[in-house]
Amino acid sequence: MSWLPLAVVALLGARLAAQLLLEALNRSETRLHAGVLPAAFSGIMDEATYAKSADYTLAKSRFASLELVYDALVLAGLLFSGVLPALWAWFDALAPGAAWSGALFLVGTGVLLSLPGLPLEWWAQFRLEERFGFNRSTPGLWITDQLKSTALTVLIGFPLAWALLALVSWVGASWWIWGFALVFGFQLLMLVLYPKLILPLFNKLTPLEAGERRERLLALADRTGFHAQTIEVMDGSKRSAHSNAFFTGFGRFRRIVLFDTLVAQLTQPELEAVLAHEIGHYKRGHIPQRLVTGALLQFGAFALIAWLAQQPWFNTAFGLPAGVLAPAFLLFGLLGGLVTFWFSPVGNWISRKHEYEADDFAKRAMESATPMVGALHKLAQKNLSNLTPHPLYSAVYYSHPTVVERERALLRSC
Repeated sequence: MSWLPLAVVALLGARLAAQLLLEALNRSETRLHAGVLPAAFSGIMDEATYAKSADYTLAKSRFASLELVYDALVLAGLLFSGVLPALWAWFDALAPGAAWSGALFLVGTGVLLSLPGLPLEWWAQFRLEERFGFNRSTPGLWITDQLKSTALTVLIGFPLAWALLALVSWVGASWWIWGFALVFGFQLLMLVLYPKLILPLFNKLTPLEAGERRERLLALADRTGFHAQTIEVMDGSKRSAHSNAFFTGFGRFRRIVLFDTLVAQLTQPELEAVLAHEIGHYKRGHIPQRLVTGALLQFGAFALIAWLAQQPWFNTAFGLPAGVLAPAFLLFGLLGGLVTFWFSPVGNWISRKHEYEADDFAKRAMESATPMVGALHKLAQKNLSNLTPHPLYSAVYYSHPTVVERERALLRSC
């Protein structure tokens, strides 16, 4: 047994132990505060909602711990059972050494890897979320979503993987530079095409209906210099009672999408504050910052894959042929999370910083912190947010500050 499988086992065990410890710490922190609603939270939730949010947090954490162990066992089994070499032999036999058979190996294995997680996904949707009143989906809709996602994976993933692998024969050793350009360019294209072509396959998007609400939101966009083409409402309620809003596209293709649940839950000023928050991400330059950061990380990843594919110890440690690019891509995807997990606090710290900046922009755009604070309170209530996460847990996992932290920052210097 070479050193690499031993290192992978060690990394897998260390990550699982850290994740389970974080879940245990978070459950302990939740139980510590679950008895009586702290006075500091009295303006956010009532006693009954607070108790329900604690129950929801504990249920999700117990399920997450089970899921973590299950996923670790599946990954270990995949890496060390001989399944990957068998799959490679089967797919490569279709056209030995061809780019298209390698692409089929990547996409086909990716689809097969999604299957073990389906029972847990079903349980989370139709048992856990159902128990707390969030599930709005049906078994038929859920199955249709899975089939659509699989079809898109094949239809989009196969040509992209084929082009990537074919670059080796087209441009030689510099393939990874061109591969990065291809994938990053495709991602930029998808920022424009996703809301137009992909999202409508799963959800219905409609322009916000004419009236005072729409006029006020568009007026807010104009005075903050956003000039959106449209504000759209998505029928998120067909799957979940959770509410959200998001920004998509760039340049003249940018748009803001509001969940119908969000529109129903918030008052007009609160909805304007949420829109101002999303615009704040654009005006404070968060979108290009994230694109540049993602591009740099992706460029480094392609360079690393190109190097690993040439190392005789990488592929062979898991029974795959040395120097072959397709298995190297797959192994990098499977093993990367064992390392990147330890850096997630850095990425989430930056994300939380951006959220504070977007909140501040919303406060200034609304000339008051009250609408944004009101929106945060209602979102915390409706989504049963955990108001007391363990600090270490939130540092590792939370891309947004807690509602208490955001409220404190908004009210500072008011």
